[in-house]
Amino acid sequence: MELRLFQIDAFAGEVFRGNPAAVCPLNSWLADRVLQAIAEENNLAETAFFVPASSGFELRWFTPRLEVDLCGHATLASAYVIFSELQRERESVEFSSRSGPLFVRRNGEMLTMDFPAWSLRSVDRAPDALLEGLRTQPREVFLVTPGTNYFCVYGSEAEVLSLRPDFTKLEELHPYGVIVTAPGDHSDCATRYFAPSYGIPEDPVTGSIHSALTPYWANRLKKNKIHARQISARGGELFCEDKGNRVLISGRAAKYLEGTIHI
Repeated sequence: MELRLFQIDAFAGEVFRGNPAAVCPLNSWLADRVLQAIAEENNLAETAFFVPASSGFELRWFTPRLEVDLCGHATLASAYVIFSELQRERESVEFSSRSGPLFVRRNGEMLTMDFPAWSLRSVDRAPDALLEGLRTQPREVFLVTPGTNYFCVYGSEAEVLSLRPDFTKLEELHPYGVIVTAPGDHSDCATRYFAPSYGIPEDPVTGSIHSALTPYWANRLKKNKIHARQISARGGELFCEDKGNRVLISGRAAKYLEGTIHI
């Protein structure tokens, strides 16, 4: 069996930046064990698979270890493949997913994703594994609802950039990942994301967490449009808008690789 494979750098206007995602278009679903094996072989933060559906496409995402409920950068990458390689006449696409319907449309040089908004609830006492794993005390800690992430707020971009997490400790938080954020020096907010129990010690750019970041910073800064930067080593830019119970997350993408899987 031969399958097409693309590798797309999402939330970047050029290759070698942003977050690389593998995208594998399918005519019909393969066995889950095969999907997981492909994701493990790719060894990227996410591999996205999609199949045609009546309203667009069904979309699923796998890390090297397991399937996840939502992935932003691999959704952006999947839409990029559809718009640029498979159906160039399309202006928008609807994906059905484990997180409900997701929409992506062309927006000039960027693609804009329409995602559900996530809320936060305060944590009275943060787990020891979180504080020991981050090694630097955040000013506030929240839990993201829905989903499985801690949301930690720091005072400055420099604090976020200087974090050197103990990933062994953070892995104890499974199934929770860790969002860390602060006011940005060159953007509205600066963020990093750690999910070692999913095989992703630090994610280069994480679209899905902006479902929580956008409402938080929109409320804190009293503005609906948020310019976000994820300050990992590769780095990436996201342009977000708070729409109440939905968020718009925009970014660029670039094709790095196209090939064939033989299984």
